[in-house]
Amino acid sequence: MPHMPHTHESEAVTRRRLVVGATGALALSLLMPGGAAFAVSLRDLTQADASSGVRTALERGADVAVQLLGRQDGFWNNDRVRIPLPEWVAKAERGLKLIGRGKDVDDLKLGINRAAEQAVPQARKLLSDAVRSMSIQDAKTILTGGDDSVTRFFRDKTATPLQAKFVPIVTGVTERIGLARQYNELAGRIEKSGLVQLKPEQRRVEQHVTVKALDGLYFMIAEEERKIRRDPIGTGSDILRRVFGAR
Repeated sequence: MPHMPHTHESEAVTRRRLVVGATGALALSLLMPGGAAFAVSLRDLTQADASSGVRTALERGADVAVQLLGRQDGFWNNDRVRIPLPEWVAKAERGLKLIGRGKDVDDLKLGINRAAEQAVPQARKLLSDAVRSMSIQDAKTILTGGDDSVTRFFRDKTATPLQAKFVPIVTGVTERIGLARQYNELAGRIEKSGLVQLKPEQRRVEQHVTVKALDGLYFMIAEEERKIRRDPIGTGSDILRRVFGAR
């Protein structure tokens, strides 16, 4: 007859297996973004934590966007936000090059992006002011309002004042570009003729640049917001992990 192990030995082995299994499960939950260790309920968050987490996300999104765009080649070397020629100038590009205006076209392409790059640092203070003005209701809306709620908050709070700040900076740069001056003169004549109805942002090149610069700024904020929501643990911020990792 085969030797049967003692009952207390079997119990010891079972206990060891349970401990090892539980330890492994705990380690896995700590490593996985959706693990139980981080599955905090939104209801469990304090109002202070929720506000702090949202404020941190706002500050991070604004800082990253301004740093990436508000420098030389911030727009020009980024395919996702590079500012194109105004639509009706782009249509005439081939003809302008054929009559020897190719360099003027290239100067305008580069110049409008340089203008945006110089304007963006002016956004930092207004974005910071928007963060400081955030209410408890704003925080709740951002936390539960969908994947682009940070970006919508900034656009709602800052688009109009930023436009006013950007226009004079953009104008100062574009006025030094010959083709930009000619663009504005031609657009004015077209408007007066009544033959073509230009959109408001098409009437002057600096308006076109300002609109596109703001679009680029909010696009980059949205990119950072997506990163935070997709992988709050990867941000390295405990408060972002707790707040944006909550379910």
